[in-house]
Amino acid sequence: MSSKSDGDGEEYTAPTHISLERSTEGDVWLVRDEETGVATEGETREEALEMLDDAVAAFKDEKGREPTDEELRDVGIDPRENTSGNLPDILK
Repeated sequence: MSSKSDGDGEEYTAPTHISLERSTEGDVWLVRDEETGVATEGETREEALEMLDDAVAAFKDEKGREPTDEELRDVGIDPRENTSGNLPDILK
């Protein structure tokens, strides 16, 4: 595994042994980290690889952030009323 920065100065481990292929329909790229089994997809190879980097980092608890107010509203939470600090399962 190699180390990569997320732009905020935080380091996380990027996958190094992957499989990458076009979907049967040919409309997306499918990518899988062979070490963790984490898989994702993207409309381009670059997008699929970026999504995999993020997914593997999240899987390994190496990357994360607080949701934005907009993201909270998107899942039906009023940010002004979310004072307990407890996130719903969907945001964990």
